[in-house]
Amino acid sequence: MTHPTYTQQALCPYNLPRLKRIAAELGVIPTGDKRAAQTWINAIITHQSNQLHKVDNQATAQAELDNYIAHQAQAIAPEPLRIVEISFSDYEYYADDKLIASISHDDNLTQPWVVMVNGTEKFRANTWARCNRFIEWHHQDGTLNEPVPTQTEVEETATTGNEVMAQIFNECQKYGFEILDDGIYHNNMKLGKVGCTDGRWWFTRAADKTQRIPCDSAMEVIQSLSITDVSTDDKSIFDEYFLDQPLEQLTGDRLQRLLERAELVTA
Repeated sequence: MTHPTYTQQALCPYNLPRLKRIAAELGVIPTGDKRAAQTWINAIITHQSNQLHKVDNQATAQAELDNYIAHQAQAIAPEPLRIVEISFSDYEYYADDKLIASISHDDNLTQPWVVMVNGTEKFRANTWARCNRFIEWHHQDGTLNEPVPTQTEVEETATTGNEVMAQIFNECQKYGFEILDDGIYHNNMKLGKVGCTDGRWWFTRAADKTQRIPCDSAMEVIQSLSITDVSTDDKSIFDEYFLDQPLEQLTGDRLQRLLERAELVTA
């Protein structure tokens, strides 16, 4: 509810009952001699001054908050990427007209697509799409320009946050795995979950969510998940072949699934 603003000059002509009604509308209870009109006038003027001061403080605080949010959003949100196709096998990635990465193709038989950042090889994959996702992922979390760690550094520093996620992402890319909120997936089938607690890598299989299996690195974690076949009751391809039935007795569908899993493991 909005009330009119009264000045000292406007209140002086009012009689005591009128001043009391105004004070009641404003929720003002004066102190002092309540029989004197000036007591009520002073209380009304003081109340209005306090209210205006409170509004000014709130407006200032809101303006500061809005400014902070705007600066944070600008700092967090990276510039949109612009891709320039130089040739069929060469692509350059620009952010705000600055070259931040490139993708090229070499003679490597298994992982010919290469991501380069500032003249340094950062990632390899068997498809251009995986390299593209690598650049977009690391550009979003601000880790594209971080130096490539050695295997020893990876094991020593992989503890929390972006470092863990970046390593998991890199290893998943090698197998074509997808990282979702509730775990690692392949061809819409959940393989399990991975993590790093107090510098110790672990994973759980989809069939047994409670058992954390320790590993020495992100590479070992994803490799272990890659040999888990959720379509065969969580048996590895070796279990399915050696412990179940000879290869020549496998049905067409099962043989195809076995070959697909074998290709995944050796990729």
